[in-house]
Amino acid sequence: MKSISRLLASASLLAALGHPVARAQVMEQVSSADARIAVSGSKENWVKAPVAPKGAPNVVVILLDDVGFAAGSTFGGAVPTPGMDRVAADGLRYNNFHVTALCSPTRAALLTGRNDHRVGFGTVTESSSPYPGYDGVLRDNAATFARVLKGNGYSTAAIGKWHNTPYFEVNPAGPFDRWPTGVGFDYFYGFMAGAMDHFSPYLFRNTTAVEQPRSAEQGFNLAADLTDDAIRWVDTHNALSPEKPYLLYYATGATHEPHQPPRDWIARFKGRFDQGWDKFRSETFARQKKLGFIPAHAKLTPRPAELPAWDTLSADQKRVYARQMEVFAAFLAYTDHEVDRLLRHVRAQPGGDNTLVVYVVSDNGASAEGGPDGRDISGADGRAAPIAERVARLDELGQPQHPAQYSAGWAWATSSPFQWTKQVASHLGGATSPLIISWPERIKDKGGLREQFTHVNSIAATLYEVIGITPPTEVNGVKQLPLDGVSFAYSFTQPKAPSRHGVQIFEQMGNRAIYKDGWWAGALHSVPWNYQRSEDFSADRWELYNLSKDYSQATDLAMKHPEKLREMQALFDREAKANNVYPLNNSFGKNGFGGEQPRLLDGRKDFVFRPGFPGMPAAQAPDFSLSHRIAARIMVEDRSPEGVLLANGGNQGGFLLYVQDGHVVFENNYRGGAHRQKLISTRALPKGMVDVVYEYDADPKAREQGEARILINGELAGNARITHFSPPTFTSEYDTLTIGRAPNAKIGETIAGPSEFSGTLESVRVSLK
Repeated sequence: MKSISRLLASASLLAALGHPVARAQVMEQVSSADARIAVSGSKENWVKAPVAPKGAPNVVVILLDDVGFAAGSTFGGAVPTPGMDRVAADGLRYNNFHVTALCSPTRAALLTGRNDHRVGFGTVTESSSPYPGYDGVLRDNAATFARVLKGNGYSTAAIGKWHNTPYFEVNPAGPFDRWPTGVGFDYFYGFMAGAMDHFSPYLFRNTTAVEQPRSAEQGFNLAADLTDDAIRWVDTHNALSPEKPYLLYYATGATHEPHQPPRDWIARFKGRFDQGWDKFRSETFARQKKLGFIPAHAKLTPRPAELPAWDTLSADQKRVYARQMEVFAAFLAYTDHEVDRLLRHVRAQPGGDNTLVVYVVSDNGASAEGGPDGRDISGADGRAAPIAERVARLDELGQPQHPAQYSAGWAWATSSPFQWTKQVASHLGGATSPLIISWPERIKDKGGLREQFTHVNSIAATLYEVIGITPPTEVNGVKQLPLDGVSFAYSFTQPKAPSRHGVQIFEQMGNRAIYKDGWWAGALHSVPWNYQRSEDFSADRWELYNLSKDYSQATDLAMKHPEKLREMQALFDREAKANNVYPLNNSFGKNGFGGEQPRLLDGRKDFVFRPGFPGMPAAQAPDFSLSHRIAARIMVEDRSPEGVLLANGGNQGGFLLYVQDGHVVFENNYRGGAHRQKLISTRALPKGMVDVVYEYDADPKAREQGEARILINGELAGNARITHFSPPTFTSEYDTLTIGRAPNAKIGETIAGPSEFSGTLESVRVSLK
């Protein structure tokens, strides 16, 4: 525009000097310049979105949680999984597919196509530590397959459990660049934790916390809600962008504890597991062989010495443990029903046959983290309640107020024919999962079995190959790590082809192993329910197996082939150094839950919250185990307001500060109702602007005890000794701190969420002493 102005100025000057020809030339130049900036003289150039390769399939990746290798009927188990049966009958079953023995690591390997430690996920996010292999931070040099597919013309969505954001970044203030929508997913709906209350979950849509659509009393259960949302997303995509393929990553979070199916599903399994885990396992083994899912030469490995024989249990113990398994079976069956509902819908849509379903049945082995006793009804000391009380309250198992985790005996039983369970990366029971691949348009060997060694880190490479994408060497200007996974797309049409995945390292919680061309060497460091692990790894005994002849790891060859064992140990050491496995991190929980990890609120002792605060995980909230002061400023009019001022916790414990019948109430729920206590103000609230204060002075000599008092406008209005107080710990990743309302989970006996404060709440100030 400046050049045109100068030309016009020149034209005026020349005209004034009497040079009409020169003026005409100048005006011609002006006209030409004007044409160049006008729409009529410009070339159209829309920014074009990437287009997927011709014929690219839709992709649905299903990932279940803590399901034993032999839990579902599809693979010989006793829990009916007809939905899984349908997918398997329509595609391929893999019986030599491996995961990482723990949740976040498997998901990181799945999403990135790299080894878990190599991308910072040698453990779960709650237990991360400040070492490259364990810090739980996804790097930009290991792009997820969602980011790659999105860059190649796909719509992308993640529904359900997301367990790959640093624990200390899960809060309403972010940062959000390592949330699902920051690593390649257009859309996310689900939860940001390793476990979740399925009746009262803490949910996010993209990066914003949202309320569940209805209460548990109205029939809400998380699995159905996730399926509903996934179907809505697919339908919206197909309505608006049917020409684009899509990627749907659906991770239910089931069957991770707490086991919480709808109550009517539990009734279906009454009496089905009274035979106990020893007989259950041998019956399962027979079915596995009859189905042909495991080789005929496979042997059933014995029960570990750390677990009791079923016949040694008392009658009451048997009743409790059988009920635990009934609840789990209902949870798995219900999850199968909801996944089936989603996949039926997907297949029924246009392009349904050109939809590749990758069904990873479990992110690790069955969970033995409940220990030999399991987790159901606890006493005030946090341990299992007396067996007589547990029997009397059997009907409560699977309900919101209890963690509902079955005995490690059932985890072992559903891992047939392998040794051990989740966390135990040294043995196949922890690191093996069935895999189903279904793609009607391309896979014609319906119900086929594949026995090649494969690994979860190979799914990304397989997707890239079948879609026709070259794995990018650079994403958003960042040079990418090479993939560790090896595509197994060849197995779709070559059932007897040799495996192409030659070497794979495994390590979780100090339990470690190395695989090479059919040989496996591993060292067990500790059992899953031992949370006080030794840091002395030199005493661990290494075992050696020839998996090409010994499918289930039944025969240890370490003494027979010491030279081979030394070779494998040396290989492990090389791979460990190359993959950030050292230093071995054998902790679980000591680094998270208020441990070594950085937290958003670190270094601060004073916090001011106002109405509209979206809530945050209790694990990231102020540390209420310290002496603290909660001060709320409220307006009291002619009629006293009612409702919650501050809540912290969930179904399995926490506390509330609220107003009821004109009085201030502090209510403490210790360990899921094992001990409850209320402190009620001795006088009612006056009218006008009122300062309500609750103070707690922790006793330095008595753990989880302290002195509490309520003050109204600075005057003492009640005091008491709190004899059992602890903010949420075990469930703190899915319990929440809320202001002006309670979470949907029921903390108190009489106050249920949301119980929003009905009056004017100016602020709530929390001060740590």
